[in-house]
Amino acid sequence: MNLRSLWALCAAFAACVAPAAAQPQKSTTLTLPQALQRAASVSPRLTAADRTIGMSEGRREQARALPNPTLGAEIDNFVPGGSVPGQAVETTLLLSQLIELGGKRDARVAAALGDYDAARLEREATRLELFSDVTVAFVTALAAQRRIAVLDRHIAALRRQIPLMQRRVDAGASSPAEVTRVQAAVGFIQIERERSRLSLAQARRDLALQMGTDTPDFAAVAGDFGRLVRPAPFERLVRAIEDNPQLMRWTAIRARRDADLLSARLKAVPDVTASVGWRRYGDTPENALRLGVSVPIPVLDRNRGGIREAQEAAQKTDAERAINRQTLLGVVGKAHDTATNALAQIDLLRRVVLPAARKTLSTVEAGYEQGRFTALEILDAYQKVADAELMEHDEMTGLHTALATIEGLIGSSAIQAQARAR
Repeated sequence: MNLRSLWALCAAFAACVAPAAAQPQKSTTLTLPQALQRAASVSPRLTAADRTIGMSEGRREQARALPNPTLGAEIDNFVPGGSVPGQAVETTLLLSQLIELGGKRDARVAAALGDYDAARLEREATRLELFSDVTVAFVTALAAQRRIAVLDRHIAALRRQIPLMQRRVDAGASSPAEVTRVQAAVGFIQIERERSRLSLAQARRDLALQMGTDTPDFAAVAGDFGRLVRPAPFERLVRAIEDNPQLMRWTAIRARRDADLLSARLKAVPDVTASVGWRRYGDTPENALRLGVSVPIPVLDRNRGGIREAQEAAQKTDAERAINRQTLLGVVGKAHDTATNALAQIDLLRRVVLPAARKTLSTVEAGYEQGRFTALEILDAYQKVADAELMEHDEMTGLHTALATIEGLIGSSAIQAQARAR
């Protein structure tokens, strides 16, 4: 997975919550593509992931380094304040070099390369998680903004009924309690609206933090909240989860641990230290060349404990990957169920509940003007419409949040939405 595929994922989900024609521009209205771009450019999570990659590059570079040669000096027959009778002082300069045998350096480089690959895949996983988190924050803000609009519409609709009810009261056709009941209903909706305003303020702040600012620098968020997208079948999501960078990195981790195991086994292979020296004899003008080779004898320490530790670490990789996979499948399964259930409820609300509730409200409104219904009946009809619309709103919020979660785990724009819901 590369940067192009990640941005393709971003654009794919942006289509279901942002207008298709929306283009990033300087405005007080924020769109999802703008939020994603800003978050990607300033996120400390990506910065930390970049530094981790840099650290692994440093380890890979260091792993290729050869051991440094050793320069030494020896003085024989030296006695402070005098000399050994019959023996002159001899001075030797030595240059020694450790020669690694058995492929230790290659194993060390392979382990460092596995570290680098794992860090690179971890960064891609972090980027996907960031996009998912920003999308969820954006959806939350957009949902709170839309909820306020729904409540404002219901407040305005009830307030339009108050003059009509007052005229009926003035004419003696209705009790004054009918007006106060409507006013109380408006007050309750206003309380709910204030709660929604608080939720919107919190959602805007969370979104701003994702984009690297302490306070929101946008007036509103803009998106096509009502657009429906159906997720791919769960079986396809299970297959696609294998391409998640969180799982792909275990291949790199296994390669690194296998290289560590090889290094542990090779540690028992003795290395050779070769040396060359120049000796000067004190009692004659002659010099001599000194050659030497030393090899440790692996009889006391064959690194058996280190080999066992490396074996256990390598064998542990498959279990850790299985745990990670189960966790991802659990999350994507819940998100898929949430999205599927939300689509079913939205379909039922739009096909049956909302049309019936709105038709009932229209009938009651018309009949109230003719004196055939009471204020309680009209308030009940309004409440049914409000409940249905808010229920649809909540299901839409759950749908878009679940889709963002799925896309953050799948990381493939070709999988995340196979068909548009009708």
